Amino acid sequence: MTLLQDLWAFLQLQAGKLLEQALEHIGLTFISLGLAVLIGLPLGLLITRYKKAAGAVLGVAGILQTIPSIALLGFLIPVLGIGPEPAIFALFLYSLLPIIRNAFTGVTQVDATVKEAARGMGMTDWQLLTRVELPLALPVLFAGIRTAAVLNVGVATLAAYIAAGGLGEFIFGGIALNNTPMILAGAIPAALLAVLVDFLLARLQHMRLHFLRPVSLLLFLGLPALSSFYLLPNKDKFEAGLSPEFAGRADGYPGLKATYGLKLNTVIMAPALVYKAVYEGDVDVIDGYSTDGKIKTYKLRVLEDDQLSFPPYYAAFMAREPVLAQHPELLEVLHMLSGTINDSTMTALNYQVDFEKESPEQVAQRFLQHRGLWRPSRNGAGETIRLGSKIFTEQYILTEMLTQLIRGYTDLQVTAQTGLGGTKICFDALAAGEIDIYPEYTGTGLQVILNTPPALATTLSADNNAVYKYVAGQFKEKYHIIWLPPLGFNNTYALMMREEQAAKLNIRTISDLKNHLAP
Repeated sequence: MTLLQDLWAFLQLQAGKLLEQALEHIGLTFISLGLAVLIGLPLGLLITRYKKAAGAVLGVAGILQTIPSIALLGFLIPVLGIGPEPAIFALFLYSLLPIIRNAFTGVTQVDATVKEAARGMGMTDWQLLTRVELPLALPVLFAGIRTAAVLNVGVATLAAYIAAGGLGEFIFGGIALNNTPMILAGAIPAALLAVLVDFLLARLQHMRLHFLRPVSLLLFLGLPALSSFYLLPNKDKFEAGLSPEFAGRADGYPGLKATYGLKLNTVIMAPALVYKAVYEGDVDVIDGYSTDGKIKTYKLRVLEDDQLSFPPYYAAFMAREPVLAQHPELLEVLHMLSGTINDSTMTALNYQVDFEKESPEQVAQRFLQHRGLWRPSRNGAGETIRLGSKIFTEQYILTEMLTQLIRGYTDLQVTAQTGLGGTKICFDALAAGEIDIYPEYTGTGLQVILNTPPALATTLSADNNAVYKYVAGQFKEKYHIIWLPPLGFNNTYALMMREEQAAKLNIRTISDLKNHLAP
């Protein structure tokens, strides 16, 4: 019952945003579906007349269907950029197979004697198609369109990862923030929308023919046209590209609004895309991490947090208490990295991976050798320690450092599950015993996992040690998870702009940005 109450409270609070996302989702679905019908239906009918081409056309459409949606979006970004255009094109490609295949199958399965009788009555090929074959094939044809529509509604949730909007914003934000009501606020409307679209198309299928034509034109031409507002760019708008986690975390954008009164026009996108988006000029400001090597790569300016909105984010390894109790030698290894990495060192390590294209393994080994910590693997046959990491460079490097230390100083075996996604996925995996250790940040533990009351969080944030002690104590008490001493660097959240644009607008601090945006 509590979950339902939380969901209802969230829906009431975010009703305006939910409506906006739903309209974006409808726009994505119907524009792509309309394009697929306009192209796929004639193509499906064409290959009923040129059957030698049917195998090739259906084969290409089938191959497009098998490409993973995230990969397809990634392929399209260099060509179409970010935003609704690549998402619509990807959904259009996914819609083609069921529409082409069902149009071809429906027409070719019309009884040959019926077609022969029509030709005997003197019908032309066009008359045969429009007056005999299409009416008889209509149930199969509509089944393909319904399949494509439902598929589009589901796949369109992924569009949020490339700043195309839609109900996926709540889903990915909820996953990143460990917020089940937020996940449901996106998932339930998406499911209901799929059911509604399928129901409306089923009703359309059973309409009388003289009603069917105008209603079909409205649905497959009118609705995409009405939805096209979604594609209109506003080049004069100052936009911020935010990752789902930052957009919803109390220590992220909501905290900036509370501290600075900052109001940004935001688009949500995958964390891996925000740097390229600001570099290409698709957005003007992004969130990021202060030690990220991409800052130098993309020539960005980190805006000073002059009112100290962000808490300290000192990196440290978290480990399950039973694992450390069972393997005390592991605790000794974990302490080896404590206090050894400062901000500039971590930034340089990230840069070596992101820009110089070295592997995290190479970078980690060279760092350990420089510190006199590296040893060759002992190839031990002991129990396996399972490491995890989030899906960004810094976590890969830290996980690789620990992997090499465990193999060099103990007889334990190691497996690493890197790229687990956001905070929720990593922490849930640790708490459930699916992994044993992963690197986390004190500010994240304070604000996101513990959901510390704002007043207490603000008080603690003034003292780095106070944050660490509080987080370490709470995690041990509540979850039997041990926070090791911090590694030494503070990878705080940050707002960033292109250096050239920031210099032109004379923006150095977040307060400067707020003043620039003030009406």
